[in-house]
Amino acid sequence: MERSANGLGHSLVGQSPQICEIRRLIGKLGRTRAPVLLLGESGTGKEVVARGIYNANPTGEFVPIDCGALVGPLVESELFGHTRGAFTGAAEAKKGLVELADGGTTFFDEIGDLPLDMQVKLLRLLQEHEFRPVGSLKQQKVNIRVIAATHHDLARDAARGTFRQDLYYRLNIVTLRLSPLRDRKQDIPELIEHFLRRFGKDHQVTPDTLQAMMDYDWPGNVRELQNSIERMVALNTGPWLHIADLPSSLQNSRPSDSPVASAAAAGAETESLPLLCLPPRSAGLFLPAVEKETILKALAETRGDRAKAAQLLGIGRTTLYRKLKEYKIES
Repeated sequence: MERSANGLGHSLVGQSPQICEIRRLIGKLGRTRAPVLLLGESGTGKEVVARGIYNANPTGEFVPIDCGALVGPLVESELFGHTRGAFTGAAEAKKGLVELADGGTTFFDEIGDLPLDMQVKLLRLLQEHEFRPVGSLKQQKVNIRVIAATHHDLARDAARGTFRQDLYYRLNIVTLRLSPLRDRKQDIPELIEHFLRRFGKDHQVTPDTLQAMMDYDWPGNVRELQNSIERMVALNTGPWLHIADLPSSLQNSRPSDSPVASAAAAGAETESLPLLCLPPRSAGLFLPAVEKETILKALAETRGDRAKAAQLLGIGRTTLYRKLKEYKIES
């Protein structure tokens, strides 16, 4: 887990109003033990937020539980453990995930997928702070904090009877809704830099590639962006990541009337500026501002030598002079 600049132990990247508000709430929720319900599409970073809440005031263990993977007759045993001889094959007593989190935090990921019979037992855990291992006649006390997450509309599911209303109301004390990436696109450049530092420190993206990534709606949200960067770095041998390095699904989604797509369709030769490593505050900038900042950085690194700056940027001097005039840069 990476530690952010504000000292909280989470990797919540971005400067959009939505992310800044989530950061603020993480700090406040770290001081409470109330249940928290995280809502949002898949890939929006619900587990990152859950870990951030835990790390804001870490006590005990953080135990993630994937409710979508809890299937079959041993679900109750996985959650609450069992005694020796509780069922065929139970040669030894075993602690469940809930007991392992005693004194800490359980994160019920995709709680909307939890079977109804387990929802009853989770409700008792929340209300009475106790559970009963499979095969035991005694209730066992436990002190845990519950954070739950789902991409489902739990209010609708509760109204339809596919999710228990009483459990929904018990979870719905503090609710955070995470915005999809398409609604906070200003965070994309900083997210790209974040994942490049993780997967390929020697790689950068060109401005036209950045623009294509800004134009894309990212239905898989941050997780899809992360996977795309990892794939691009793995398959690219050079330092620059270009349009051709993007996943085919992303390339095919580009509108035909976009400047990048039109230039490619016309066979035009375009000269783009590689995106050098920019300071974090550049995360909210769009293509023109990114280009300008890239040029300024190249000039600074070459002490104003335009020929060397053009070489560093990988463009011709004529293109650099045109950009200097366009952005009113004096050197």
